[in-house]
Amino acid sequence: MLPENVSSAPSSRRQALMAGAGLAAFASAALMSDTAAAAGASSAQHPTIGKVASAKDGTKIFYRDSGGAGQPVVFSHGWPLSGQAWEAQTLFLSMHGYRVIAVDRRGHGNSEATPTGNDMDHYGDDLGSVIDALDLKNAVLVGHSTGGGEVARYIGKHGNSRVAKAVLISEVTPIMLKTPTHPNGLTMDVFDGIRAGVAGIRSQFYLDLAVPFFGFNRPGAKVSQGLINDFYRLGMQSDIKASYDCIKAFSETDLTADLRKITVPTLFMHGDDDQIVPIDLSAREAVKLVKNGTLKVYPGAPHGMPMTIAGTINADLLAFIKS
Repeated sequence: MLPENVSSAPSSRRQALMAGAGLAAFASAALMSDTAAAAGASSAQHPTIGKVASAKDGTKIFYRDSGGAGQPVVFSHGWPLSGQAWEAQTLFLSMHGYRVIAVDRRGHGNSEATPTGNDMDHYGDDLGSVIDALDLKNAVLVGHSTGGGEVARYIGKHGNSRVAKAVLISEVTPIMLKTPTHPNGLTMDVFDGIRAGVAGIRSQFYLDLAVPFFGFNRPGAKVSQGLINDFYRLGMQSDIKASYDCIKAFSETDLTADLRKITVPTLFMHGDDDQIVPIDLSAREAVKLVKNGTLKVYPGAPHGMPMTIAGTINADLLAFIKS
């Protein structure tokens, strides 16, 4: 857990990586038992089809689309994973009649890697390229961690016209880095430590990071080796240059102005035991900047709560979308 003064960096690099990381990442998982319970008796499943959209600069952006005529729900993942991280949510919502689209960020998953353009402006535009290519209307945009910043930047640049609602889960907004206007942020040495982890033995770094990400270092936590392995698997699929550059994007991008441009109903979902993106420097500040924003706090929940308490998150997502 971060110390009470979140601007103070941990005393060692490993502590910085494990406890002070201002990360925006989440891991893919098989359906948790509470997800299955939340899904109910329905067994209908839509086939998931992988497709590609072209970004403004020609970069190929991969996405998975369940198809169907239901209201579209578009998922944006975080660093350093892919759209597969949303499997528990996409299956659940497709079983409830929604058209679900999970996008792989450039340089992550199956999307094309680029030597430049790994920044929040391009991420927002890339999301817009998929939305425009599919001509989506009345869409619900859902972002976790860096994905939350991506959703905010998309709306900040492209407006609310195609969006019905937004959901930002454990997100990095308004800004992770400590600045004169954001004194509660994390210091630069924390993010330098993350860069060192990626540039070093990246595989071990991801395995170590998965533990606090899912709260498995807490007393009494039920550890899932499957979740740890999947975090590693998806993380290692990312291009290392894209993964390295994205650290600057999720830590230093100020999304304050973008949040103020969101006019659609917006739900912030955040665990109060998030060791990766502490709630006090993110959601509790961000919700004040959105005209129609609401914050739902999950007591004791970790950063990776869409996977560890998938059934609870899925039920709350469904309720918000229907409201």
